[in-house]
Amino acid sequence: MARVAIVTGGTRGIGEAISLALKDRGHTVVANYGGNEEKAKAFTEATGIPAYKWDVGDHEATLAGCARVAEEVGPVDIVVNNAGITRDGVLHKMSFDDWNEVMRINLGGCFNMAKACFPGMRERGWGRVVNIGSINGQAGQYGQVNYAAAKSGIHGFTKALAQEGAKYGVTVNAIAPGYIDTDMVAAVPAPVLEKIVAKIPVGRLGHAYEIARGVAFLCSENAAFVTGSTMSINGGQHMY
Repeated sequence: MARVAIVTGGTRGIGEAISLALKDRGHTVVANYGGNEEKAKAFTEATGIPAYKWDVGDHEATLAGCARVAEEVGPVDIVVNNAGITRDGVLHKMSFDDWNEVMRINLGGCFNMAKACFPGMRERGWGRVVNIGSINGQAGQYGQVNYAAAKSGIHGFTKALAQEGAKYGVTVNAIAPGYIDTDMVAAVPAPVLEKIVAKIPVGRLGHAYEIARGVAFLCSENAAFVTGSTMSINGGQHMY
């Protein structure tokens, strides 16, 4: 059955792959984006998937954005919380703004999207929420106390919200990607990236479509008995 899905940060990288995977499975997909107008326009022209702009870290903007999608496209039954940023640095050099902005968008965005869409899912008796965490939220990472804390928080958020949704037919799960060949990872200096890949048992970076396939499964009817789970897709780098 076709459902309306919102993928936050859905026009680039992992988000783009998720948007396409859900569309390929017959869902009506809306991709949210935060800032890159040029990329969003190109994405829509190439895929036919509409892109709606709002800052997921802004509570009122998120409520308004999701209400607009519901009015223009239809009730939202699938939410994929993929939007995220990095502001890396060791703690003694990290500003409060660097901490707060990562928490506001990466973790706060999950709360804001749930507040906007979860009540409707409960009322209709069906819903899928998939939150994109990170291997660094499971294992930690030097120079990422903000990012690791936010992503770790996503895993806890997932387990708690899953308990609220279970009896209403709403599942809530997370995926914890390892290092994927996205623009974010491409920005890592080559010597550092070589060391990272050396620690991945399968010997390579992951691909965005490999994350997207996991999301598509968790959003399907076949995953109705899976909730409160974190699926690790990391090439064996961290077995958790």
